[in-house]
Order: sequence, then structure tokens, then C-alpha cells
Amino acid sequence: MKIQTDIAILGGGPGGYVAALRAAQLGAQVVLIEEDTVGGVCLNVGCIPTKALLRSAEVYRAFLRAEAFGLRLEGSVTPDWPAIQGRKGGIVRQLVHGVEVLLRKAGVQVLQGRGRFVAPRVLEVTTADGVQRAEAKNVIIATGSRPVRLPLPGMDLPGVIDSTGALALEALPQRLLVIGGGVVGIEFADIFNAFDVEVAVVEMLDRILPQMDGDLGKALAWTMVQRGVELYLNSQVTGVDAVEGGLRATVVTPSGEVEMGADRVVVAVGRRPNVEDLGLEAAGVRFDKTGIPVDTQMQTNVPGVYAVGDVTGGALLAHVAMRGGEVAVENALGHVAAFDPKTTPWCVYTDPEVASVGLTEAQAREGGYEVQVGRFPLTASGKAQTYGDTDGFVKVVSEARFGEVLGLHIVAPHASDLIHEGGLALALEATLEELVATVHGHPTLGEAVREAALEVRGEALHLPH
Repeated sequence: MKIQTDIAILGGGPGGYVAALRAAQLGAQVVLIEEDTVGGVCLNVGCIPTKALLRSAEVYRAFLRAEAFGLRLEGSVTPDWPAIQGRKGGIVRQLVHGVEVLLRKAGVQVLQGRGRFVAPRVLEVTTADGVQRAEAKNVIIATGSRPVRLPLPGMDLPGVIDSTGALALEALPQRLLVIGGGVVGIEFADIFNAFDVEVAVVEMLDRILPQMDGDLGKALAWTMVQRGVELYLNSQVTGVDAVEGGLRATVVTPSGEVEMGADRVVVAVGRRPNVEDLGLEAAGVRFDKTGIPVDTQMQTNVPGVYAVGDVTGGALLAHVAMRGGEVAVENALGHVAAFDPKTTPWCVYTDPEVASVGLTEAQAREGGYEVQVGRFPLTASGKAQTYGDTDGFVKVVSEARFGEVLGLHIVAPHASDLIHEGGLALALEATLEELVATVHGHPTLGEAVREAALEVRGEALHLPH
């Protein structure tokens, strides 16, 4: 059977399904090819289920602090891990169903199967009913990524798992070792630490969250250590062995080699773009192990063939894939759009949350700017005091001559919701004066952004000078 369509999309994750919906909005005929479940890694085994577990962890911690809020609980509060997992699964199923309904209502044809190029803009799709051929005016590649496997002894042992395996654990381990102090590793460390698991994190660099402003990682590391998480920085796991009662990892630290026991080892050292077995050679699409290079219109080296999301390398974030999907579709259908990476926020959904957009202080200095920084601690925030959560701060990075905002960096409750003011400031090339002139509600955590902008010049109103 042969299908002819305006746009064919390989992959139904955030980039793919958003591209399909946007294309349908613009009046195109769309075929979406997905071999598994729509929503991709993010919705099924990534962003959403992880955040569901983090929310359960946050609520559990809040119950443990009830007396600090004048609340006396009768009896004890304990984690019911199967129930926590059940809640997570219910949220995922509901959202997957929602995406399926959106696609159906939009008139998107979804093919359940694996697609690969046999020629430029021609795909062969293997489904349960046989092989179908799809010819499209434009093709969008949105095949995502997969966890990196470390080439170390013991990585194939039972109990050595990736992020998908960590989400599927049927019981809480007593001891957990996390390899990797990036966003994924730190979120899992926070989840299991909240539920009284002994957690250790091994990171080869000198700080956690190395892709973000250095002050953010330091602040979150302090909080995690206070809660009992063991952090091993400038350290590397060289192998894992099976021993009686669990696993044993050999770790090289600045102080020498140590052995760590664990019931489970979570490997969270990054992801690799899914570029294999797509027939990219037949389409003439250029690629390598780092992904498929694209321009700001998300187009590959082949006219009419676009790529979005993790498969392109770069920032492996669902919201980057979503915006990339919109940009690709709009260009494919004759509109003009470009992807602007400078407004991309990075968010870590720990307790407290961490978020960053724009240049870090170090990046701004390395870029030759005359840098000015304003920092406002949450201890001076009335709203943070009412939350009982004052570990954190807001940091504004700006350039001195015109006061243009270069970056915003936050450690705070709901930092992932607060960060978008910084993204908008970057998009509009806003200045400190414009941030300050914007009236912020009181009492809110958002006031801290304004106060940090004031503090660039030592003028924060709620700090002593």
C-alpha cells in the first residue's frame, strides 16, 4: 500500500507529535510513524513519570515537616512505593490517551510501526499488517535518543539499570549508587533520598549539574549533603561486581580508590541520538554519532528533510524538541520560522528546584562581556519564609554598558515556573531597568527576580546595605 502525504514524521515523541499537531493546524495532510507509544521517552519513561515521583517525594517531605507548620499528625506517614508507582502510571496513561485524542481530532494518520528511508522523502514502514510505503513532500525526523551505556566491567549485571529501569523498580532499594551528577542522576538521587534510601552520587567533574551556572550546583549540593546524600566529585566508577547481598562498585576518588556497596546502580551519564537503521544513507542525510546537523530552520542537508529534538544532538530537552517541531513544520509549509536556542531554559525538578536560562556568569565572562551580577537570597523573601523553604537564591547576569540581561539562574521552589521571565527578557533583549520597572506581585517568589535585578547595582530593597 502506498501513502502520499504533505508531511511524514518519524517518531511520535514531543518533537514528533507537536510537529504533527502544528502541521494539521496549518492544513497539511500528516502521517506520524511511531513504533511504540506516542509521547516518546519524555511522556512514557522520562520527564512525566520522573516528575510524578518527585512530587510524591516532595509531599512526603512536607508531611515529615508538618509540626513546623503547626500541624500535628496522628500516627506515622510512610511511603507506599507500589501506590506511588501506581499514581505515576495512571498519570502517564492519562496523558498518553490525551495525546492520542489530540492527534485523532486533528486528523493525523498514525502508523504503528518502524519507518526507514528508501529514498529522499520516501519511507518504508513495517507494521503488524505488513510493509507500507509513504511518499511525502516533506519528512521530519524525530527519533529521539537512548541512554548511554558505559563500557565498563559489570554494566550488564542484574541491578545495574538506566533511567527507565529506575522508574520501573518494584521496591525501594536500601542502597542506591547513581553514576552521573547531571540532571537525570540528581533527580533520581533526590527521589530515593526522600524515601529514606541511602544514596551516593559519583560525578567525574568538580560539581553536580555541570552544564548550569556553578553557583546552582553548589547550592543544591549543599542541600543534598545536609539530607544525607553522599557526593563524590572528581571521581569515576571503574567497574561493578556482583557480591553477596548486592553489588559493589569500585570508585576512583581524589583520595584514592574506594569500594561502595549498593542494591541498585543507576547509570545516568547522558543519552545518544537514535540515528541507526533509519536509512539515512538512502536519503542522503548527513549524520554522525552526535546526531543529525540542522540549520536554524531545522532542515538537514537534504531539501525537504528536517530533524528535530534529541536526534539532532545539542540540548536533549523535550521543550527544545517541541519548539523544533513547530519550526520545522512552519518552514516546510512555506512560513518563516527559526529556532533561537538562547531562550531555552534548563530545569531540574528537585527539592528545591533549579533553573537556568541564558549565559552563565562564567560563559558571559568568557564571551568578553563586562559582567555585572545581582544575587538575592530566599532568606530575604517573604513568600519563601511562608513556604518554610529558604534554601536558594535568584541570580541575574547582565552586561555593564547597557544593562542588558544575559542570564537568569534560580534555586527555589517552583524555579521551573519562575525561569520564563528570564527567557522572555532574553528574547526581547530586555535591560535591568525594564525588569525593575515591571511590577511584580507581592508576596511572590517572582519578586526575587526583580530584587536580584536591583541588586546588580546594590539597590535591592529587602537586603541591608
